Amino acid sequence: MTKKVSPVAKFKSLRTPFYYYDADLLRATLQVVVEESSKYDYHIHYAVKANANPRILSIIHESGLGVDCVSGGEIEAALKAGFPASKIVFAGVGKADWEINLGLDNNIFCFNAESIPELEVINELALAKGKTAHVALRVNPEVDAHTHHHITTGTKENKFGINLDQLDKVLDQLENLKSLRLIGLHFHIGSQLTELEPFINLCKRAEELQEQLLKRNIHLENINFGGGLGIDYRHPDQHSIPDFKSYFETFHRYFKVLPGQQVHFEPGRSIVGQCGNLISKVLYLKEGSFKKFVVLDAGFTELLRPAMYDAYHQIENISSSEKTEVYDVVGPICESSDCFGKDRELPLTNRGDFVVLRSAGAYGESMASQYNCRQLPQSYFSDSLE
Repeated sequence: MTKKVSPVAKFKSLRTPFYYYDADLLRATLQVVVEESSKYDYHIHYAVKANANPRILSIIHESGLGVDCVSGGEIEAALKAGFPASKIVFAGVGKADWEINLGLDNNIFCFNAESIPELEVINELALAKGKTAHVALRVNPEVDAHTHHHITTGTKENKFGINLDQLDKVLDQLENLKSLRLIGLHFHIGSQLTELEPFINLCKRAEELQEQLLKRNIHLENINFGGGLGIDYRHPDQHSIPDFKSYFETFHRYFKVLPGQQVHFEPGRSIVGQCGNLISKVLYLKEGSFKKFVVLDAGFTELLRPAMYDAYHQIENISSSEKTEVYDVVGPICESSDCFGKDRELPLTNRGDFVVLRSAGAYGESMASQYNCRQLPQSYFSDSLE
């Protein structure tokens, strides 16, 4: 029995699969984030794409954080959850006109802009409303994040941001866009970073760029370092809260903040990743010529990361304490990639057992789909099942 989930008895009346969130762990994580970031007066914007569950957003709003949104829908969800527009930053390489107008109408804090064409559209829409839009330029700092290539975002090969050799051209063009006000630079080098070295390199590159802009008499009011801090998928109980202390200390040590300058971060996975679990039930035990398969009622429609990124999630049978056997743990989706883990040791498993896929709080529920006409699962919180 894992200490991060309720007793099996509390799950028996619930239809599986479902998401189960540890509200106490989420609040404890937020407390650490606030305490460690406050030491340096850093501003934190939760990355809504990690998990937009309304209750999750409500708890995060209670902690005083802002939000990082990448769609109009996320802006609407953030506003509905009570986040002030003054703490909303809007990123994304493909902002539609209606999404930009939504941000303008609500006077959000900043648009993290990624290209000259986007800047021109924001300027045009702001001009039509008689407003001045605040923008930060998202720059590709050419820092290797040492992470999966699908979640590396800070190099010139990626679709995101402005390449270093384009920055002067963009700054020249900004002088002609009178309905825009440049208030900072924005970076995001990738996700699930478990080493601090890439962040150190990012700080150094940010200082170089800052010096470059100062030579143009441009003083940046804001530096936004994005997110990217990873979680421990293999040992979720030993490391239930990421090392935010070392993370923020790194930026304090290696990046010199100019007078009057504010520093921002956009953590997502590191806040909600460990508080969430996907609870599933065993449908069948299937024995092949070389493999034993545990077939769950959850699939990549509920947790896409293993199929999309070959990602590892700890898998636990919380109904059995018998001797272990080796299984491939798979889902019911009509795709060969619908596999949560190969050659996993689990207690002797039977039909009807409850299986937990750990560390599913980030990019579990938010990436869920109705492929195969499956129903979206329900979500439950630890403090509502007590």
